[in-house]
Amino acid sequence: MNEFLQSVLLGIVEGLTEFLPVSSTAHLRITEALMKIPLDDAYWKMYTIVIQLGAILALCLLFLSRIVEFLRTFPKGESGDRTWLNHPISLTLIAFAFTSAPALALHKWSEKNLGSVQVMALALLVGGIVMWIVDAWAARRDAGTRHVEEMSLPQAVWIGLCQTLSAVFPGTSRSMSTIAAGQLVGLDRPAALEFSFLLSIPTMMAATVWDLKKEVFPSHGAAAHVVMNTNNWIVLVIGFVVSFFVALGVVEWFLFWVRKHGFAIFAVYRIVLGAALLLWGSKIIAG
Repeated sequence: MNEFLQSVLLGIVEGLTEFLPVSSTAHLRITEALMKIPLDDAYWKMYTIVIQLGAILALCLLFLSRIVEFLRTFPKGESGDRTWLNHPISLTLIAFAFTSAPALALHKWSEKNLGSVQVMALALLVGGIVMWIVDAWAARRDAGTRHVEEMSLPQAVWIGLCQTLSAVFPGTSRSMSTIAAGQLVGLDRPAALEFSFLLSIPTMMAATVWDLKKEVFPSHGAAAHVVMNTNNWIVLVIGFVVSFFVALGVVEWFLFWVRKHGFAIFAVYRIVLGAALLLWGSKIIAG
């Protein structure tokens, strides 16, 4: 398959799955395997990391006015009842810190699991079941927190810790872990989703920079793994741009869908995909 077309398809997959609770890591790995892209190739590893930046940029653009409003009202908040510790900006950074520390401590375990089809399949399957149960349970109770501005410090810490699961077990999905964690501690669907999006900005930026540094400069003073030429740059830009525009549409649609229908359809999809990977995943990845 032509590399330009491959890049368009991978950009679409990244943009579609990065913010949905279905695991972009699993979908990109499956897509690359089906396209016969060498999963250990330094350029394609770097490519997969960079196109995530397109999705991140789309999210930042969509949430720009909300972020500016948070900055404007820091630290007292819109209602004047927030502090340095429980303002949405503070809670986002605190949750990020409680994700980063365990994730860094367990990064070797995470890298070991990254190549395991079984781990991805089980994470998709179990995550889908958990998400379905939590969403059904949360829909039958009155949520105590309906806006991000009402969140507490313990809620942010809990969500940050739960997000670590996505860093340690590929296929878990950052969105799934943070949304389900938020619902468990009393956030309604829109609030859990909004905080998941806010938390994803520093989390994905930090993870992308970290992974990109490892791929391009594997150790201090070592030569770069990736040698770029004109064709490689074009392929990379195509994936980045496609990911950006697809993610723009997906985030808007996701917000609309969740307010009306919840997360059950994504849970079912995860369960079906996880079961399929357990049955046929090794053959697909092996080609």
